[in-house]
Amino acid sequence: MIRDIAIGQFYPANGILHKLDPRVKVLMLIGFIVLIFCTFNFFALGLVALTVVAAMFLSKVPIKLYLKSMKAIIIVILITSLLNLFYGSGEVLCQWWIFKITYGGIYNAIFVAVRIISLVIISSALTFTTSPTDLTDALERLMKPLSVFKIKTHEIAMMMTIALRFVPTLLEETDKIMSAQKARGADMESGNLLKRIKALVPVLIPLFVSAFRRAYDLAMAMECRCYQGGKGRTRMKQLKTSKRDYVAVLISLIILAGVIICNILL
Repeated sequence: MIRDIAIGQFYPANGILHKLDPRVKVLMLIGFIVLIFCTFNFFALGLVALTVVAAMFLSKVPIKLYLKSMKAIIIVILITSLLNLFYGSGEVLCQWWIFKITYGGIYNAIFVAVRIISLVIISSALTFTTSPTDLTDALERLMKPLSVFKIKTHEIAMMMTIALRFVPTLLEETDKIMSAQKARGADMESGNLLKRIKALVPVLIPLFVSAFRRAYDLAMAMECRCYQGGKGRTRMKQLKTSKRDYVAVLISLIILAGVIICNILL
């Protein structure tokens, strides 16, 4: 289960999304996240879902990687949808004790599920199509205006990218530790919830030790390479916008206009 999680991975390919400026992709992601929660009917929601599907195909990333990224939150989606199923108004379809299912509840459950799925897939598309280095440069450039307030934007972008980059590494380390503990006779799948939580202690302690060791090694490697932050630092690869970036922004604005029209007229 853990080894199948694909959060934070970069998949090299020759897709259209790979060729876009990372700054444009980050801004488009922020705008799309806002757009997801501004859909108020099924027409607007369907337009958002079609956009997500189009982004999946344009990225040329295997569909199985997107499905793997969904495994981490499938329980959250089910629980959230189930709770919203009993929270709604309208005609009652069925009722048991204080729980009742209405058309409004089904409407809310579908909306919540599609919104969360769209959010996860479009966020995964950013990490799948953008290398950690490009993502760091994009975040630093976008946060550049904050340097007026003496905020170290380079360090913030570096920390965010390193944290995102080490998610797959730590998940892989967790899977190795769990396999090693099971080979030594540890039982992590039987018993009640409390026993299962206690059985994770032999996994969490080595995982924390390994994480701190990796952080120390990374800090030493950066120090040996005379890394001193963003001050006076040059870049081998300069970010430049091209025609395809402007076309992507134009398409995003058209989709935004379509969602607004669907919300108002439909």
